[in-house]
Amino acid sequence: MLQRLEQDGAARPVLKRQKKRRLWPLAAALVLVAAGAGAYFAFGGSGSTATAVATAPVVRGDIDQTVTALGTIKPKTYVDVGTQVSGQLRRVFVQIGDTVEKGQLLAEIDPTVYQTRVLGDKAQLDNLKAQVAQQQAQLDLDRIRDTRAQRLLAAAHGSQDTADASGATVRIGEAKIAALQAQIKQTQATLDGDVANLGYTKIFAPISGTVVSTSAVEGQTLNANQTAPLVLRLADLDTMQVWAQVAEADIPKVKVGMPVYFTTLGMPDRRFTAKVVQVLPTPETVNDVVLYNVLIDVPNAERLLMTSMSAQVFFMLGGAKNALLIPASAIRPTARGAGRREARNEATVRILVNGQPEVRAIKTGLSSRTQTEVKEGLAEGDQVITTPEPQTARAPGMPGMPPRLF
Repeated sequence: MLQRLEQDGAARPVLKRQKKRRLWPLAAALVLVAAGAGAYFAFGGSGSTATAVATAPVVRGDIDQTVTALGTIKPKTYVDVGTQVSGQLRRVFVQIGDTVEKGQLLAEIDPTVYQTRVLGDKAQLDNLKAQVAQQQAQLDLDRIRDTRAQRLLAAAHGSQDTADASGATVRIGEAKIAALQAQIKQTQATLDGDVANLGYTKIFAPISGTVVSTSAVEGQTLNANQTAPLVLRLADLDTMQVWAQVAEADIPKVKVGMPVYFTTLGMPDRRFTAKVVQVLPTPETVNDVVLYNVLIDVPNAERLLMTSMSAQVFFMLGGAKNALLIPASAIRPTARGAGRREARNEATVRILVNGQPEVRAIKTGLSSRTQTEVKEGLAEGDQVITTPEPQTARAPGMPGMPPRLF
């Protein structure tokens, strides 16, 4: 028994050494697997950095920083031509698309009723004037009689009653003439109004322009007592106006006189340039979004712009020529740039140097939706990395890290 125990005691160190020899290959294999997993996550799952990231070269070009908005094109000057009198529309002398001059006859309403009113007013006026003439003759006679009565009374050959009656008769005649003259003025005013209404039966162009729409047809009866009936619309198409709706977040950047360009749905490759002429102070709320109307005048000599066209408007905040440009997706703002106003143009990018990523501090300039101007820190031809940065290393077992291998 003692001999067996001695044999077992001598064999235990040998078994331990054999177990340790068998564990070394397994530990080495686990270390290699862990190193491979770390390389995979560090280089985006690829054995080469150049193939694991997307890059773009630093190039030279032009850049514009803009505020965009949608707008509607309207004529800057237009007039809705209506009628001031009621009646049947007898003639319309123009059609849609016709160009007219100021003062040109556009349409005519049946003048019969207004002609008869004018004739009646003139007849009444003549009657009143005749009555004034008659009353004036009677007044002259009464004055002669009053003069004679006053002489007789002064010579003690006439009575006081006769003298008083003759004087009263003269004053009554003068009052009658004054009343007739007031009636004449009233009738003259009525005549002037009816003559004006007769003139309104002929509708003339208030401005020079183009007939863009018609609202009435020949034979239609127009009632001017209830509403102001429209006959047609005239517009000056030589100058159009864009009504752009700018969001409240961007409206502080828009100023009167600012250069603008816009495109239309039918001519996306044609740029129309203009300037801001007015920013309306009262906003409109559309689907809980506050929008301000900005007015832009644009010449339209070629008549390419038409009423109610949609426009995509770009307000020019700034521009640069032959600048160094990189994709906006490559920019990484710094905490310092976000905290201080003077350092807001400071940022970082990652570039490839000898196939390895390197963080580079830069100063940026203007920015568009897709590109950013680089003022300092990069040279033309540098390769900037546009893919997101890999996640930083975390403690084993935290989210985003591979599970423990052992």
